[in-house]
Amino acid sequence: MTKKTIWIFSLILFFSTILVACNDEEKDMNEMPEEDDMAILEVDLQVPDSVEVNETLEMKAVVTYGDEMVSDADEVEYEVWEEGQQEDSYRIEATNHGDGTYTAETSFEQDGIFHIQVHVTARDLHTMPKQEVTVGEGGEYPDEEDQDSTDEHHDESGHSHSEEASEGFTMEFTELDPVQVMEEINLTVQLKMDNKSLTNAKVQYEIWNDTISDKHEWIPAEEKNPGEYHATHQFSDPGEYNIQVHVENDEGLHEHETYELEVK
Repeated sequence: MTKKTIWIFSLILFFSTILVACNDEEKDMNEMPEEDDMAILEVDLQVPDSVEVNETLEMKAVVTYGDEMVSDADEVEYEVWEEGQQEDSYRIEATNHGDGTYTAETSFEQDGIFHIQVHVTARDLHTMPKQEVTVGEGGEYPDEEDQDSTDEHHDESGHSHSEEASEGFTMEFTELDPVQVMEEINLTVQLKMDNKSLTNAKVQYEIWNDTISDKHEWIPAEEKNPGEYHATHQFSDPGEYNIQVHVENDEGLHEHETYELEVK
């Protein structure tokens, strides 16, 4: 075999290898799942709309991840409070039936409007749907504007109501001016416990707009400085969005606060 023949054969082998590699790469890219097809954590909260005073209220949550029934959730708890009194809420740990359903029971000693919210953590995600229950004859409560005025009077500093729920805990979210569609924004929250930076917490931003979709986006935050947690996000549609900051740690802290953001 001549040197020329060897050289030509080497070139053919070289280009054949490149072609095979490119084809494999294209195949892998084509087989990658679309982001919209990725599974999400969903919870179907099943609670009666009304119940009588002292009657047992049965609460049921059906937890799924894509098409999979989640039988091994890390945490499922029901939070219960009367209208306008979330700071006095109580929690009930759910019973896991091993088939993706989680149940609990409670009862109420008086008429009123109560809220049931289930907190579910599974597959490194967290979601917390809520439902309203009328007990007996229900009740009359201040409208939202009156309630907001009362809240502002009690807390003009802008700190989270979580400061009342967990003694010594404060949450300061960096408020954002109206942002533009597809503009990348920085979400930042500063957490403290007893006036010291709260480190090593698990912080997630939950974002939703009920007029656009019933789905909630969950964005994990990164602690870039002691007690300071950051994440980035882009909005694909204009509107009024809710941003709820969720905070947990190994000592049992579990707090959240909701803020509003306008996207133009």
